[in-house]
Amino acid sequence: MSGKKVMQGNEACAFGALAAGVRFFAGYPITPSTEVAEVMAKELPKVGGKFIQMEDEIASMAAIVGASLTGKKVLTATSGPGFSLKQENLGYACLTEVPCVVVNVQRGGPSTGLPTSPAQADVMQARWGTHGDHPAIALSPATVKECYTLTVKAVNLAEKYMTPVIFLMDEVVGHLREPIDFDEVRNLEVVDRKKPDVSPEEYVSYAAGEDGIPVLAPFGTGYRYHVTGLTHDEKGFSTMAPQVVARMNQRLMDKIENHLDDIISYESENVEDADIVLVAYGSTARSAKEAMRWLNAAGHNVGLFRPITVWPFPEKEIVKIAGQVKALVVPEMNLGQLKLEVERAACGLAKVVGVNKADGEPVTPEEIINAVKGVL
Repeated sequence: MSGKKVMQGNEACAFGALAAGVRFFAGYPITPSTEVAEVMAKELPKVGGKFIQMEDEIASMAAIVGASLTGKKVLTATSGPGFSLKQENLGYACLTEVPCVVVNVQRGGPSTGLPTSPAQADVMQARWGTHGDHPAIALSPATVKECYTLTVKAVNLAEKYMTPVIFLMDEVVGHLREPIDFDEVRNLEVVDRKKPDVSPEEYVSYAAGEDGIPVLAPFGTGYRYHVTGLTHDEKGFSTMAPQVVARMNQRLMDKIENHLDDIISYESENVEDADIVLVAYGSTARSAKEAMRWLNAAGHNVGLFRPITVWPFPEKEIVKIAGQVKALVVPEMNLGQLKLEVERAACGLAKVVGVNKADGEPVTPEEIINAVKGVL
């Protein structure tokens, strides 16, 4: 694909996955993510890939885990209720260290909620949706172009760190149409998972190197190993030995926490001299950017900090900003999920004000402006 094309965020996500090398998709239609599946169903056969519509979201998640174990780059897409159903097998992928990307185009909830309306209420579920201690990576795009480029990054992170990655879109971005110049994104880096450099006889599946990341050989290539959702040793076999369990759980966390500089990305604008900084992500960051322009044009000093990587949370950056501003204003389409994380990271250094909306409508620039004026 070359030149400029106008497309939806969901469509751009699918084409980004293809560019990153995704060759297997399993999913179940659900508003507002269905266009991702539609594009993958049409395009995957053209590049030798496979698409399968599963009977439900539980089976969809299981299918991509299985396909990933054969060495394929994999993707599934869903929305709130389906994301809830995926949690058990998502936790399985976390423990077994199977790379995969789960797209969640957020809609209003709880339960069936508002199927065609936007929300950002799955932020904490993306981090804590499964049980037990485990790391999480979640990316949140704000533009159609980012739906393409960040999907490539999501696949790269999954393959590099042998972990699930959540692509946390929202309905506004998913159904937004904008132009993408594909000549500008032609040469994005594509990362493939590491392959074993020892013989099958010497191979130990979960014996991680200095980076803490195991090398899982694709099934069917002569390397035999055990995969289980039970806590396991380096050979993949279940164990309840406390020292082994503790070591495995800590390694799962460390392989992400020790590489934050590589994983975390964000956008920062007018922050250095700001009195107030807006902290916004996804489509709400678009309203926040417009609000910032209006406020600065009126003579106020307002900046914008946009977490692109929502998890791991860019804590160091928030601490730095909180130490130099009067207030942090956090607009989001929920009742304050990321605001709590901003408050935690700010450590009382600055006031944190939420602009919260959970009625199926986007946060407007005017609502953000009124919140800022309340703390000026």
